[in-house]
Amino acid sequence: MTVQLSRKETMLLQDQKKHEEVCVAKYNTYARQAQDPNLKQLFSNYAQQEQQHLETINQILAGHVPQVTQNSGQGQQILGKNLKGANNSHDAGLCSDMLMTEKYISNTYDTAIFETRDSNIRQVLNHIQKEEQEHGEGIFNYMKNSGMYETDN
Repeated sequence: MTVQLSRKETMLLQDQKKHEEVCVAKYNTYARQAQDPNLKQLFSNYAQQEQQHLETINQILAGHVPQVTQNSGQGQQILGKNLKGANNSHDAGLCSDMLMTEKYISNTYDTAIFETRDSNIRQVLNHIQKEEQEHGEGIFNYMKNSGMYETDN
């Protein structure tokens, strides 16, 4: 299926492309820098999903509406353990940065979704946003389970 994007849609998608490029780079870099092997794996999984998001945005920018692929939950199984001993300030800083990044990017998808005319593209962007939110949840859970993020229980 092909689609003609408006100037505004193109601009918003180009912004999302830049955001996804940043996510891919950060997750790959942080996967190499993380000290906890579980966090390395989590960041590596998310880097792969972000690369898929980038490829999807590129397809839309080229005028093609890709099919939604299901990746949701990848990496979530890493978080089932009690990681209280894994807390360290270096990994905590990486997690905090990625959690802020995911919050920001999820928010920018709201605008792109609302400003997109084609319902099929909106569906694809909604799917990507859902995965961004799952990434944030995964990082939050890792931080909570590692004692890096205090909650009231």
